[in-house]
Amino acid sequence: MITIKSNKEIELMKEACKIVALTQKAIEEAIKPGISTYDLDIIAEKTMEKYGARSAEKGYPSGVKGVPDYPANTCISVNDVVIHGVPSKNQILKEGDIVSVDLVALKNGYNGDMARTYIVGKGSEEAKRLVEVTKQAFYEGLKFAKKGFRVGDISHAIGEYVKSQGYSVVREFQGHGIGKEMHEDPGVPNYGKEGRGPRLEPGMTICIEPMVIEGNPDIWELEDGWTIATQDGSNSAHYENTILITEKEPKILTIC
Repeated sequence: MITIKSNKEIELMKEACKIVALTQKAIEEAIKPGISTYDLDIIAEKTMEKYGARSAEKGYPSGVKGVPDYPANTCISVNDVVIHGVPSKNQILKEGDIVSVDLVALKNGYNGDMARTYIVGKGSEEAKRLVEVTKQAFYEGLKFAKKGFRVGDISHAIGEYVKSQGYSVVREFQGHGIGKEMHEDPGVPNYGKEGRGPRLEPGMTICIEPMVIEGNPDIWELEDGWTIATQDGSNSAHYENTILITEKEPKILTIC
């Protein structure tokens, strides 16, 4: 069921979203060759705690027998890992790595969700282009995140733009509604047909999050039951914001 947020709920969501943006900024400032993804995870945890929030990702149920609940505060995905990479003391970042960081802050019962992809050091031109195309794909979808359009209009815009740039979108995972729960209705795929899906209304809060792969779109799940990587080993990138549908232009809530 899609929930329309009240003004009070929107204000609470703005607070969570601001905290997640501040946390993302702290991560960006810390990323450098030689730091571990575990170290970045601890930075995220401490930053959220500083502002009175906690990670909504830590302890998130897997829903699969034998797979433990998510063990970390963040999802940090490097190079061919698309999403849900589990931070580790053994994963040391090196020059040129492509690092996607997905954060969800929970405060006062409401969530803010945001993902960014960074390049460690200078990086290659190919890596820079992948990250830029993924970011622009979000903004292509955002053009249709307005009253009267449908979810499929957002999805179509993202998928067609990514395809035009010679890349692939992940089809098995998608954006989503957000509020009291991290994942709410409606689902927001990164591909689809125009004019399909729920109609957008003021007060809806959704996450638009292109997940883009350089090569073949096929993905696979690692043995930990969480990490999703590209089958052909090609690099990937991720860009996400929590947005509010208004009477006019959409409002990005994950800013600081």
